[in-house]
Amino acid sequence: MANFYNDNSDLKFHLGHPLMKKIVRLKERDFAEKDSYDYAFIDYEDAIDSYDKILEIVGDICGNIIAPNAESVDAEGPSLVDNEVKYARGTQENHEALTKAGLIGMSLPRKYGGLNFPMVPYVMAAELVSRADAGFANIWGLQDCAETIHEFGSEELKDEYLPRFNKGATAAMDLTEPDAGSDLQAVQLKASYDENSDRWYLNGVKRFITNGDADISLVLARSEEGTTDGRGLSLFVYDRKHKAVTIRRIENKLGIKGSPTCELVFKNAPAKLVGHRKFGLIKYVMALMNSARLGVAAQSVGISEAAYREAIKYAGERTQFGRPVIQFPAVYEMIRNMEVRVRAMRSLLYETARFVDIYKNYSAIAEEKKLEAEERAEQKKYQRLADVFTPLLKLVSSEYSNMIAYDALQVHGGAGFMKDFPVERIYRDARITSIYEGTSQLQVVAAIRGVTSGTYLSVIKEVYEKEPLKPDIEYLRSPLAEMTAEFEKCSALVTETGDNEYLDFHSRRLVEMAGNIIMGYLLLKDTRRDERFLQTAAVFTGIARSENFQKAEYIKRFNIKDLGTLKYNFDI
Repeated sequence: MANFYNDNSDLKFHLGHPLMKKIVRLKERDFAEKDSYDYAFIDYEDAIDSYDKILEIVGDICGNIIAPNAESVDAEGPSLVDNEVKYARGTQENHEALTKAGLIGMSLPRKYGGLNFPMVPYVMAAELVSRADAGFANIWGLQDCAETIHEFGSEELKDEYLPRFNKGATAAMDLTEPDAGSDLQAVQLKASYDENSDRWYLNGVKRFITNGDADISLVLARSEEGTTDGRGLSLFVYDRKHKAVTIRRIENKLGIKGSPTCELVFKNAPAKLVGHRKFGLIKYVMALMNSARLGVAAQSVGISEAAYREAIKYAGERTQFGRPVIQFPAVYEMIRNMEVRVRAMRSLLYETARFVDIYKNYSAIAEEKKLEAEERAEQKKYQRLADVFTPLLKLVSSEYSNMIAYDALQVHGGAGFMKDFPVERIYRDARITSIYEGTSQLQVVAAIRGVTSGTYLSVIKEVYEKEPLKPDIEYLRSPLAEMTAEFEKCSALVTETGDNEYLDFHSRRLVEMAGNIIMGYLLLKDTRRDERFLQTAAVFTGIARSENFQKAEYIKRFNIKDLGTLKYNFDI
């Protein structure tokens, strides 16, 4: 019997990170619920043991139900019948299995039927589901919407909607429109308040909505007459039971075919306000998007793990010129680089998840009591780190997943181009990760703050560089220190011009340079706890050093006066 958790010791390794003690203590409020719920944890060891056992259940469902269904779901896809989305048979089976196991709404508090999971084990579950079927991961992962209701909704709203998730309610976030994709400030779907019925009504069109016919939808709408920017937008909950939405169509997509992507028409659809008016985009959706980006990063790691495993399996079985193709340098180098990148992005994923865990827990505690000065300082520190690490993570992981899926298909040769092997589906599924929940280009716009503010550099110098290492691996610190010095020089060279367009032009290079250094140091930290990461750290540092050298040379040799020559002339 396959188990996607038990067959990957890296997950257990990250679950045992030293920071988990702080995370568990904060999440469990020093185990205050141990006398109120028979399944609440009594101490740290009990919590980690429970996470481990639950992730084992997730791994079993992924290996024996979701993954075997993936090919049929990709072929069948969802359908539209009488204005309702019908999942493929396998999708329905997947959802029922996870619902019966109590794994929907797993991060919610116990009072709402949740498991009170911190971000780290929840993200691990997302990685496992994504490895099994990236398309289904979109449906399962939208339980993030429950977190938004929990964080910002009224007590009445929480009591009404949150208990439904544990019973299997599906969710959607209805944000984008035909003329409002990356630029959500342009959202025009109208929210009107009717005083007679004391209710809000939604009218307009939403496009590219994942799981669009969900039971519970979060809808971004323009609530303030005469406004044109984000300050006129509010967030609402729409309940599918009202049947006031027409599903115009299910999109025919390149990949992730199991998750329905819909165009929706709202016509006097009753809805309830989440939180306060005017905060829909600038606060609530921003929080939701950050959570979604962490989810896409987990999806990217899961896709990459699946692609890597398909490549190594095929290369070991396929014989050419009298020997398995995995014995040829051109092939085993590709596979080794896949493994190294998967581990590097996974380390960045769980480092970011830990930052998010700590700051979000402090934020929740601040709603219950006044934080001590030291706690407030920690909250600010980890929120600052989460804010710059999240877009970096989403950029790196989504681009890596495309690269790894590409190479995995290449290892298969002509066979990979056929639908006989899962890698063809995996390759198509990977492509969306660098597009949705903010394109790679938009992640750079967000992540460059980590460069200009000096946050990446300070974390590298004040935290990662000072980590003690065993003497026999100390040599790996030198190339990373050289890369850091080069990054610092290039950052200064670009930012000191004071030219914003020039900064924008080099932003991706600078962000990726920072990402390579950070992942290199994270792998070194991993090596301190487990020596099996040593080879990974050495290979990755070599790759990263070469990439950073190329980027640095380009930045140093590029003349700011030549910037205009690269602009495309549309008057041809």
